[in-house]
Amino acid sequence: MIKTYLITIMFILYSSIALSAGSDGDDTKADPYKTALNHLKSGKKLEKKGKIKKAKKRYVKAFERFLKLYQVDKSNPDILNYLGFTSRKIGKFEDAEIYYKLGLEIDPKHNGINEYLGELYLSTNRPGLAKERLLVLKDCSCEEYDELKALIEGKKESKY
Repeated sequence: MIKTYLITIMFILYSSIALSAGSDGDDTKADPYKTALNHLKSGKKLEKKGKIKKAKKRYVKAFERFLKLYQVDKSNPDILNYLGFTSRKIGKFEDAEIYYKLGLEIDPKHNGINEYLGELYLSTNRPGLAKERLLVLKDCSCEEYDELKALIEGKKESKY
């Protein structure tokens, strides 16, 4: 009886060790959305450190991955928001505007898209259109409203 009990405990311990060794803990391999977001976040970190060339490479990788996701799911405004954001970060302002507008067709009150489109309008010298985006955000009580308002009022400088 004791022998059976010890064998069972040994088996359970061995199984748990073997199972934990089989996972590298990286869930992004199975989730392309997380992979794209990780490239985007990496680009932001590199940009903050002043490593602009490396940041742009990350934004390009993020863009490519979000584009693949968009080909599968054309009804997700978050994907379009990130396509717009990454396009803007690599200097493709016309493409960014197209992606943002496609996203607004799906969700006209999307906070992120409205803020980023407003920023795009400011960086392309169209402050009147940026103010229109601010009006859409006025009732959201959100960070996006505060950010865009500060940019429009000149209290904060745009990175673009």
